[in-house]
Amino acid sequence: MRANGLIFGGGNVIIRRMKNNEREKLQKGLIRRFVPYYRPHLKLFVTDIICAALISAFNLIYPYITGEIIDNYVPNGLMNWLLISAFALLIFYIIKAGLNYFLQYWGHIVGVRIQKTLRSELFDHLEKMPLSFFDENKTGVIMSRLTNDLFEISELAHHGPEDVLLSAVTLVGAIAIMFTYDVWLALILLALVPLILIYTIFMRKRFVDVYDEMRVVQGEINADVESAVSGIRVARAYTAEEHEKIKFEHGNDAFAKCKGKQYKVMGQYYASMRFLLDFMNFAVILIGGVFFFNGRIEPGVYTAFIMYVTTFSNPIWTLTTIYEQIQQGLTGFNRFCNIMDKPTEPEDADATDCGRLNGDICFDNVSFSYKNDDSAKKVISGFTCKIGAGKTVALVGPSGGGKTTLCHLIPRFYEIDEGSISIDGKDIKSVTKKSLRENIGIVQQDVFLFNGTVKENIAYGDFNASDEQIIEAAKRANIHDYVMTLPDGYDTAVGERGVKLSGGQKQRISIARAFLKNPPILILDEATSALDNATEMLIQESLNELSEGRTTIVVAHRLSTVKNADEIIVVTPAGIAERGTHEQLMALNGIYKELYNYQFKNL
Repeated sequence: MRANGLIFGGGNVIIRRMKNNEREKLQKGLIRRFVPYYRPHLKLFVTDIICAALISAFNLIYPYITGEIIDNYVPNGLMNWLLISAFALLIFYIIKAGLNYFLQYWGHIVGVRIQKTLRSELFDHLEKMPLSFFDENKTGVIMSRLTNDLFEISELAHHGPEDVLLSAVTLVGAIAIMFTYDVWLALILLALVPLILIYTIFMRKRFVDVYDEMRVVQGEINADVESAVSGIRVARAYTAEEHEKIKFEHGNDAFAKCKGKQYKVMGQYYASMRFLLDFMNFAVILIGGVFFFNGRIEPGVYTAFIMYVTTFSNPIWTLTTIYEQIQQGLTGFNRFCNIMDKPTEPEDADATDCGRLNGDICFDNVSFSYKNDDSAKKVISGFTCKIGAGKTVALVGPSGGGKTTLCHLIPRFYEIDEGSISIDGKDIKSVTKKSLRENIGIVQQDVFLFNGTVKENIAYGDFNASDEQIIEAAKRANIHDYVMTLPDGYDTAVGERGVKLSGGQKQRISIARAFLKNPPILILDEATSALDNATEMLIQESLNELSEGRTTIVVAHRLSTVKNADEIIVVTPAGIAERGTHEQLMALNGIYKELYNYQFKNL
């Protein structure tokens, strides 16, 4: 919650604390930043705006023709003009229907296309974000940015300019025509407009605050749902359904309370606005009636004036209701910009493609600390180590020593604070991340399978691989025979996160990926620790074959799996405590021997 608020919620908290002029400046900046997204759809957008303007013009015609019929055509018996006017109105209504169809269909298409562009940009940016970003932010909150926020932005993209222009044209036209009828009655009507403006400004801050708060709460409840659904099996296993329900209800209550505050503000605002607009009608009916009885205006003018008040009040109501949409859209776009402004993974401008590496790795006085750690305590301090090409090195030791972190530093998942890491004499910062990672294969304890087929998941090792190469990789990982027993073979869906497969089967698919990738450097991070002994022995055979001829770094707590490593390094929070072969470390009678004897004391 702390870190999440820092990234997503914090920006809105700051906005709420801004002075009005600062908020205005921010919103103008957001609008300027948003406008360029219309450029690829400019022709369609302009056509949409023209349609909105024409609809506004048609809305002004009906009261005028009605006034003419009452004051001129009917009293003077001009039946032909009456029929012509009625037929003209019918034609206008037919055209207006077509324009409204265009507005509703193609106008929304503009919004959808802009939403598509924004979503593509955001997803592309997320793909380039450092892993520390995902360490600090919940998946559900990120999903909320990709869905809820972008939907609100697309609605603003469509309705914002369109409704504002439609309302503006109608307002200006209605006022101009009313002044031609009677200046004083028009001025009396306009005198009520400042009351509406003052009230809108008064309510503005309350709208901003409640919508910003709503965004934060909505992101949190999405994160809670995502976590609960992903962990449903753990909850069932520990009979923790009631706990999850209580946790969800806590967020759900916060959501309901926040939504209640939102609707309360909306209710106060809309009820007051509707009263002010109705009061306009009341004023015109009363004062216009007095003018009519005094002979200042004709019956048709009086009728037209009443109709123009409705025409006048409708766009005011539209503008007040769209204010809610503008706030939602701008808030969503601000949160979109907050992510887009976060730096992506750093890449040196002079970085070059490293090609295929041999795998000679050198850690030189490397120090590292996680940037989101308030204590800023170094996880790794002054680590120095050389791993020869083709050698197998095991990292063992107590938890918290930084073994997994060291593995994450090699492919530059995180950036080191001090020192350097080089491969084949090349500093990894001097080569592109893509080319560096193409040389590294990773098999982890927590295997992640994508929601797709067996073949698609193995193909992550090489998307250009043929079916024959995928099958060969599966055979080397000893998963081919099992796959052939599945209903659709390699085209069988594995389910979300591979839920339809056992832990050993998922691990074999992960190994098949690595075989298909055929990297010179291999990282095995607790690759068998979550498996039973029998399955571990079978998979260890595949891992031994996979490690042949590659520089292999093994992180393991089960020391039986690393006895044959070329070198074993005992890593503790204080740094390297011991290093050597299994026999050498056993002879030292130190940490390694103590750990080894502890694991095998009951055998």
